[in-house]
Order: sequence, then C-alpha cells, then structure tokens
Amino acid sequence: MTPSRTPPPAACAAGTARCVPHGARSYMKLAWILWLSQLLPQPAADSLCLSTTVYLEARDQTLRGQQAVAEVALRRLDSGLWGDSMCQVVTARKQFAPTIVSPGTQLGNDAAWSEAMDVAFDAERNWALPAGERREIVPGASHFAALAIASPNWRNAYQVATIGDHTFYKVQNLKPRQS
Repeated sequence: MTPSRTPPPAACAAGTARCVPHGARSYMKLAWILWLSQLLPQPAADSLCLSTTVYLEARDQTLRGQQAVAEVALRRLDSGLWGDSMCQVVTARKQFAPTIVSPGTQLGNDAAWSEAMDVAFDAERNWALPAGERREIVPGASHFAALAIASPNWRNAYQVATIGDHTFYKVQNLKPRQS
C-alpha cells in the first residue's frame, strides 16, 4: 500500500476520520466512530465501519490477514443475513469487535488506522467486481476466530485458512441474498 493513496471522494466529502488532520485521530473512541457512522451517507458510513472492524480485529496482523477480515465482512453483507449495510453487519450482536470491545476503546494507532482504511477501500473496490473477477483471500469464509480468544463451535463449518492468529471458516448452508 502506498501512502499517496487517497480515499474515495465521497469519504473525504463526508468528513470521515481519514480526512481529519494528522494527530487529531489519536483521540478517536469507538463510541464516537459508531455515532459518526449513523450521520454519514451510507457509502462513507460503510467504509468507516469496515475500516474500524479491520482496525479492531486485525491491526496487528499481516496485510493478508487484514484483507481476509474485510473479505469476511463483505461476504456477510452480500448474504443479507446480518444486515443491509456494512455498519449493520459489523455491529450485529457479538459478531465483530465493534460490539465486543468497550465503546471507550481508543483507536490511537495512526499508522494502523491508515492501513485499515487502505485495506477497507481496496476490499470494497475488489468486492465491487463481478464475483468471478474478485481476488479472494479466504474463499467462501463467512466466519473467523482468534483461537487465543474464542473457541468456536459452529456446526456445519470447515476451516478454510489460518492467517496469523485468525482461523477462517466456511459455514455450510449460508444462503446468499437473491439479487
């Protein structure tokens, strides 16, 4: 990822955290980000919610691990089972870090935040491609777990990949939304 990459114009126009001057982000709290996501137009809000999830779930992981987390969230959005927007998907009860960690959690690592934003924007662009043209890191995975934190007991699931300390699973019988 290159530092010169800029977010989509809609994100900057809406005033997302990526467009806040350097240093101002050091005090962002999860509760503030979730509140802001309710005020932004949907494309910008969805980018903010996906970026926040990548940051909270995988900021200490490799680029590939961060991409895999974003891919799972996007696949869940496609399914329609967890909500109709990315913000609904990542704030579905106990599904992703935004609903598991304290609302007072500070997102204070500027470098990790910038990388999470880049990963989210790249993932959204990739996922906008036709299904056969997408680059998939964890094909079919709809769930993941950091085994040091949680031991999943999903029925009808099989392991797709382990990247860093996350294991990714495909849960059988997950029905995608009909277009």
